[in-house]
Amino acid sequence: MSEIPKEALYGTSETARGTKLHATKPPRDKAFLVGSELTGGRSPWPAVDSLAELALLVDTADIDVVGTMHQRLKHTFSQYFIGPGKVEEIKALKEVLGYDLVIFDDELTPGQTRNLEETLDTPVLDRTTIILDIFARHARTREGAIQVELAQYKYLLPRLRRQWSHLERQAGGGGGSAGGVVGLRGPGETQLEVDRRLVNKRITVLEAQARDLHAQREVYRERRRKTGVQVVAIVGYTNAGKSTLLNAISHATVRAEDRLFATLDPTTRQVSTPHGTQYLLTDTVGFIQKLPTELVVSFRATLEEIKDADLILHVLDITHANAEQQAATVNDTLKQLDCADTPTLVVLNKIDKLAGVDEQTVAHMAEALGLPKDFIAVSAQEQWGLEALSARIESMLEQEMVELRAYIPYRRGDLLQIWRQRGVITSETYDGDGAIVSGRLPQAIVHLMRGATTP
Repeated sequence: MSEIPKEALYGTSETARGTKLHATKPPRDKAFLVGSELTGGRSPWPAVDSLAELALLVDTADIDVVGTMHQRLKHTFSQYFIGPGKVEEIKALKEVLGYDLVIFDDELTPGQTRNLEETLDTPVLDRTTIILDIFARHARTREGAIQVELAQYKYLLPRLRRQWSHLERQAGGGGGSAGGVVGLRGPGETQLEVDRRLVNKRITVLEAQARDLHAQREVYRERRRKTGVQVVAIVGYTNAGKSTLLNAISHATVRAEDRLFATLDPTTRQVSTPHGTQYLLTDTVGFIQKLPTELVVSFRATLEEIKDADLILHVLDITHANAEQQAATVNDTLKQLDCADTPTLVVLNKIDKLAGVDEQTVAHMAEALGLPKDFIAVSAQEQWGLEALSARIESMLEQEMVELRAYIPYRRGDLLQIWRQRGVITSETYDGDGAIVSGRLPQAIVHLMRGATTP
């Protein structure tokens, strides 16, 4: 069966198709951004701030912003999402601003997108489309690419109808009884059904591949559990400095940029605490407000690394104007992943930007944001506060271990080495045949020591 025409998925205009269909990079498109704010405090973010974040997303997608507009709404409108008067204002601005695209800060229904494009005579995208495009650009691993493609197809499936509306109009939408053109009665709907079958078939294939990769990852996780290696997962709002913190703690060279979603695929590095205990430090994809449901579902396998973690580091940019909303977004996403009960340490990052601010002031800022009193303030960029952070990580990991006392014969020196690498030894004495060791160990490997003689 033939491949799905790209025009069917991305539209027929050059701007709607995006840069991936061109051999050379074309000039950046110009976009007009549209936001909304529900009255009565129902929008957690002010429209101006949310549009500013959308502008950063759009820039990451290689699109220039030429203008913005937002509307306060008691409720959204079924036809255009915003009011028809605002739509006319946007249409009138096209000659003045010369925009190529109109991008909404909220997810639009297929019908709303179709109505807006017909009225504005301009391609209309929404926040979800932009995020999916950015993820597609930044996915580097096979698993990441599959997850992004799966999310894209699930998002596109209900939106295929508008791609073939030109044929539906020619056919009259209902064959001969509807007065369609001779020779073209019905092909629009027929092509639509073909595309739906192709998309559904591709979704089935991708879901099978995702399940296989998930099974492989689960085998790896089970093997890792048996070794007793504890896992620390770094989470946070996009661009909070997670990758920079991973690099600073583990001396890795993970890509870190001052852009939204600069890194996508998770990265894991082995780290040793000041006392030699080893753990795995994992950097995960950044969270963002209005994260598409398709992405949360598609990336669940990857985000299960967070669910398996013994400790979560919630990295927060303390200098951001919307730090409170960002923290709430991360906490809400953790709840969706059933990770709300995992031990969590809040890491207030970028304190180097707070010139002349002392610890007490930072504590007041954290309290004003509704953050837990237990936090660590650092600058991952300048590597400030990392020693205190490492000590706190070690202390919290120790709390998740089990107290144990065992007699380890000299011939089982491998067990003593595992204890030193995976746990904490508080006392160690020797006799003629072995060592009496007391300390703490991860629950997963306690059985190894109990295989030795317990005094």
